[in-house]
Amino acid sequence: MPQLPVNDVMIILERDGAVCLAERQGTGYADGKLNPDEDVYDAAIRELFEETGVFVERDALRIVHTMHYRNPEGEPRISWFFVASHWQGEPRNMEPHKCAGLSWHPIDRLPDNTVPYNALGIAHYLKGEPFSVHGWEKPA
Repeated sequence: MPQLPVNDVMIILERDGAVCLAERQGTGYADGKLNPDEDVYDAAIRELFEETGVFVERDALRIVHTMHYRNPEGEPRISWFFVASHWQGEPRNMEPHKCAGLSWHPIDRLPDNTVPYNALGIAHYLKGEPFSVHGWEKPA
């Protein structure tokens, strides 16, 4: 039976040419998933608040990229990348048991340890590309 894709949400907090990134610790990657009773906007708002203490209103969110991705373990995912035009609060680490810290990085020079599909989504956003497919390549 085919595996249904997991839906992930990511909000790009961008300020002065930098993006706020969370460094995962003691957990897997791609933890920002939708709950069964929420849409992608509600999930993004909830995840951002849970992880950073930052509140964003629905009308401040704009979907900038959607990615159909198959991770190295073969799990299909659909990732929804949002940009927040404005938000309330200063990002802080609300999940120290899952996150080693939050830090700002130049959006066009992400750290080497950035989760690859997050880096891909941000790169597509910077190019103005609304959709991509990764990880589904057939062996030669």
